Amino acid sequence: MGKIVECVPNFSEGRDLSKINAIVDTVRLVPGVVVLDVEKDSDHNRTVLTFTAPVEHAVDAMFNVVKKSAELIDLNVHQGEHPRMGATDVAPFIPIMGSSVEDCIKLAAELGERIGRELDIPVYLYDMAARVPERQNLANVRKGQFEGLRELIGKDPAKTPDFGPNHIHPTAGAIAVGARQQIVNFNVNLSTGDMEFGKALAKKIRTSGGGLPALRAKEIFLETRGIVQISTVLTDYKTTSIKRVLDEIEREIAPKGVKITGTELIGLTTQDALTGYAVESLALENFNPAVQILETQMAAVLNTWQSGANLLVDALADDTPTPGGGSAGAVSAAMGCALGMMAAGVSSRSKKVEDAHRPDLIKAQEILHGYKGILQACISEDSRAYDMFNEVKGLEKGPERTAKMQAALRYAAQVPLKTAQTSRKCLDVLATIEKKISPAVESDFKSGRHLLDAGIACAVENVRINMGGIKDEAFVKELSHALEELSAVKVA
Repeated sequence: MGKIVECVPNFSEGRDLSKINAIVDTVRLVPGVVVLDVEKDSDHNRTVLTFTAPVEHAVDAMFNVVKKSAELIDLNVHQGEHPRMGATDVAPFIPIMGSSVEDCIKLAAELGERIGRELDIPVYLYDMAARVPERQNLANVRKGQFEGLRELIGKDPAKTPDFGPNHIHPTAGAIAVGARQQIVNFNVNLSTGDMEFGKALAKKIRTSGGGLPALRAKEIFLETRGIVQISTVLTDYKTTSIKRVLDEIEREIAPKGVKITGTELIGLTTQDALTGYAVESLALENFNPAVQILETQMAAVLNTWQSGANLLVDALADDTPTPGGGSAGAVSAAMGCALGMMAAGVSSRSKKVEDAHRPDLIKAQEILHGYKGILQACISEDSRAYDMFNEVKGLEKGPERTAKMQAALRYAAQVPLKTAQTSRKCLDVLATIEKKISPAVESDFKSGRHLLDAGIACAVENVRINMGGIKDEAFVKELSHALEELSAVKVA
């Protein structure tokens, strides 16, 4: 299994669902990306998006968020309680599942350079990716927010960005791109509307005010509820735990007759942080979370390729429309591509293969790796295309519904066509190394070709079924021509 990173971009929109969905949708089609959480807040007017991505596709996914946010969000009219300096305000990479801090630092630099070059947005590297010591602290980077930075950038050398122009983007502002460890975003709501009290409390408990270590804290007034919220970030929850933060706040507010009315966890939080709170609160002795938590034990069992394969087969057998034949075809093709990669890789290291063949085998492996990512994305994209069509069917009958249904059908035909065309490209690559494969993996190589052929056949069936409902004759002809070009399957 390749390396995976967690990505947690925060963008400055928490009220307009259409904009939020449009931004989130840009990452769903990137190969290997899994969206885990979308946490939107209308008071903060901010959304925290959490997704995982293969290291090789993480920059593309993050860039898509930044680009779409810049298109849809204008900070000149943005209002919210949370500090912000950019349409996408922060974009951190977090090491998980085989990836390292060094990987994330490299990704941050790649993303920052691309944002500055292609989007003309100033970029500041922060936390572990910071190249300027003062920028390790995000609060220093974002100080003054969009309006303040607009006045200082280009004039104050301390505000010179790491990448991009030395001037503010007129609508998208600036962005902080970083690499960091897991943090806990934890908000505490108080039974008071006194912002002066909240300001003093936040200052007293945070690290910069001489309070708890590894803690950021800021007072925020929740207009919709008329109360003060202390918004905290535990940058090292093992140094300062959730319980310690709550205990400190309760100690400070008790003399004032103020109470905690509720708390919020923003975005995803590690099980370790919550387990730590329970252990501290219950004063548990000799507790072993790896052994004594049922879900941890179950996750260890389920986190195997055999379990994943069984889950996929069961999902296909379920009496729901998705995943269906289109996704199954993409799965078949992705497996075929993967077997071709494996055969090429093993052969390139085999002592029984001629040295002259090794460069071609390595090159083929690299090309197939890219195609595998496309095919993996087609698995979920095909199901999403069907779901989109079903959503449109539920609209009230009329011209708008008709137009959207036609657009959905076009998309539903284009996805399996991409599966088929990519599979054909994989087969073309395999043809170039057929005579160079080690005999030890010859059966795997041939199995890969059979799976790719099956993927094409399944994909073509799904193109055909959607073609039948498309009214645009010119587009139907384009699809028919594309199918005829697939030598493995001819249109009847």
